[in-house]
Amino acid sequence: MMAHEHLRPAGPGLGQKIRRLHWPFVALVAVIGAIGYGVLYSAGGGSQEPWALRHLMRLAAGMGVMLVLALVDVRLFFRWAYAAYGLVLGLLVVVEVMGEVNKGAQRWIDLGVVQLQPSELMKVVLVLVLARYLHGAYLRDLRRPLSLLPPVLMIVLPAALVLVQPDLGTAVTLLAAGTAVLFLAGVRLWKFALVGGLGAAALPVAWANLHDYQRQRVFTFLDPERDPLGAGYHIIQSKIALGSGGLWGKGFLMGSQAQLSFLPEKQTDFAFTMLAEEAGFAGAILVLALYLAVILAALVVALRCTHQFGRLLAMGVACNFTLYVVINVAMVTGLIPVVGVPLPLISYGGTAMLTVLASFGLLLSVDIHRNTPIPRYPGEL
Repeated sequence: MMAHEHLRPAGPGLGQKIRRLHWPFVALVAVIGAIGYGVLYSAGGGSQEPWALRHLMRLAAGMGVMLVLALVDVRLFFRWAYAAYGLVLGLLVVVEVMGEVNKGAQRWIDLGVVQLQPSELMKVVLVLVLARYLHGAYLRDLRRPLSLLPPVLMIVLPAALVLVQPDLGTAVTLLAAGTAVLFLAGVRLWKFALVGGLGAAALPVAWANLHDYQRQRVFTFLDPERDPLGAGYHIIQSKIALGSGGLWGKGFLMGSQAQLSFLPEKQTDFAFTMLAEEAGFAGAILVLALYLAVILAALVVALRCTHQFGRLLAMGVACNFTLYVVINVAMVTGLIPVVGVPLPLISYGGTAMLTVLASFGLLLSVDIHRNTPIPRYPGEL
């Protein structure tokens, strides 16, 4: 044992951790997941198969993972952040070499029992590794351009690997979440403006390298009626369902667009549309209010944390979750092109749910260990 080890401050005990656990937040997550069960039960035509029961089982398992991670000392996440990032980045490379192809995209690794989507895991790990790096970087260090090269590479590398799968929605989410964490760490605005200008200048090159279906999505977004039975079918049916729900909805299991299968991908990308058709504007607003409560709770965790690592990690989790909700809702309402981002805790999908709940586990760990001191360098742990 090293001589200085006995000087390390001990974290809270198990009993204290359980008492400190943010149980109202856990209950809020469970309520949203239960709403997802109801949506998928309806999507299955009033049956637990093929989606609702699996969703419930994944929710239970994922919440178990969330609670376990919440009780882990946050300093362990700090110590192993780089290793976790390297592992998931390696999995993204494996996807490129031997990933499963589904609907024209190569995004999954078949593990037999489950298909793993590393790009979803990267959403959590990217926030974790950026919080780790920026915790050790003083504000004066961030003013030097070279000090920003490592975190920028941490963001760009996985985003590029995800983009070639192709998965434009997740790539944009990674770039947006990473940029948000850099901004919250104190990087100057003019640097973002410079990068944004360079990105705008590169748009013609990016457009030329988009896949045909991606360019078609942009055209469809601008004018869905140009191909109402083809590329524009999804968003047209989504808008019809949203409008037909009215204020109070058509009732549970009574949505005509969903139950008659006019609404495509009702269990995944367009789960919010199905919910709005059956529960109406009031039900949609209620779900968005629950999402807002989750985001505000994450911000409160960040504000009362005493160390930079925890603050950035909590804010990063909040940004990731916000991007999930905003992109999905904007997509199904026609505000942005369809990019295939699920509605968190409601849409059917195992890796996406595990990712969200694992990130909440990190958030709860930050809250429990908010007063546990974390040094700037791992050698001091």
